[in-house]
Amino acid sequence: MLPYPYALYGRHIRLAPLFDALKGDPLPLDLSIENHLLEQIDLRDQRNLQSVLEGQMAAGSNWGLGGYLERRDHLVRDCPQMVAEERYYHLGLDIMVPLNSALHAPLDAVVSQVGYEKGEGNYGGFILLKHAGPGFEAFYSFYGHLNPASLSPAATHLKAGDEFARIGDFHENGNWYHHTHLQIITASGLKKGYLHKGYCARKDFPEITALCPDPLPFFRT
Repeated sequence: MLPYPYALYGRHIRLAPLFDALKGDPLPLDLSIENHLLEQIDLRDQRNLQSVLEGQMAAGSNWGLGGYLERRDHLVRDCPQMVAEERYYHLGLDIMVPLNSALHAPLDAVVSQVGYEKGEGNYGGFILLKHAGPGFEAFYSFYGHLNPASLSPAATHLKAGDEFARIGDFHENGNWYHHTHLQIITASGLKKGYLHKGYCARKDFPEITALCPDPLPFFRT
């Protein structure tokens, strides 16, 4: 049985684009502590951050990309539990796209969980898809910062390419710039609570790729 990400290269796998209206080249999103431009910005003013990021996009482009294992102390400094646990390293791939953009299942899936995580800095609308099939180990893909009214119901069967959610606005996505947090979670990672952990600590590094591996191979354009 092939584990993720090797399963993606099986001959019977059809991996579809998550978004179907991306234009131009992506803006590299650097939200790390190495980006000193962010020191001049109130990072909880996400409307302003949205404007700043859009202003950095090349002409004709409408999307940005970045973030797996990026260190983001400044973004989580208002989250006491994360600071106490030193969970500063981002476990997702942030994909910035226009408001209300439709998300399409990259792979055949069943909707495992849907929900709404209220509160500033949280996920807002979120959905967890389970991917299972012959020849590979089941794994999950998680998407946050969505419009809760757009989420496909739990137990819905999706074919690769089917729409299952849309990007949420500030008031419904945890007050974040317009993007989704894509995170891959293995069965082991789900058991260890990573459905509700979008960041890890450095001490988690030795096992993190077995729990929440790099989502980049799963994202196609």
